[in-house]
Amino acid sequence: MSEDGINKAKEEADNRAEIMALVMGEDDPANAAAAAADAKKKSRTKTIPAGIAHITASFNNTSCSITDVRGNVIAWNSAGKAGFKGSRKSTAFAGTMVAQDCARAAIAKGMHEVEIRVQGVGAGRESAVRAIATSGMAVTIIKDITPVPHNGCRQRKRRRV
Repeated sequence: MSEDGINKAKEEADNRAEIMALVMGEDDPANAAAAAADAKKKSRTKTIPAGIAHITASFNNTSCSITDVRGNVIAWNSAGKAGFKGSRKSTAFAGTMVAQDCARAAIAKGMHEVEIRVQGVGAGRESAVRAIATSGMAVTIIKDITPVPHNGCRQRKRRRV
């Protein structure tokens, strides 16, 4: 391959990296090409200092996912993934184990401050919040985001028997 062909291939790779940076939402596409080249040389984990813990506690299951502030998932777990089956998935103990495993994975990635958002009415709700608080992460806010119906649309006609 000639020197001109090599230069052209490098230029195409740089253009491709800039386009991917724009698609992925990078701030500076010019630095993205250099960052892509550096990523090939060494793999370094980026520490995320603060995030959001989303806890969903239904009557049948409890799930927890910890994200960064932009919404990218850092760690997740559910009662089914933790090894609970059947009616044991909806217990408070399962909620504790799910939240502990999830928090442990997030702490390993450098997270030390978390905002908790709880959704649902299941049994694992309180115990999951307590487990995250005792895992070593600083809890800034506990917010309940359970959707509450406000008599929405018109009901269908009553059945006459």
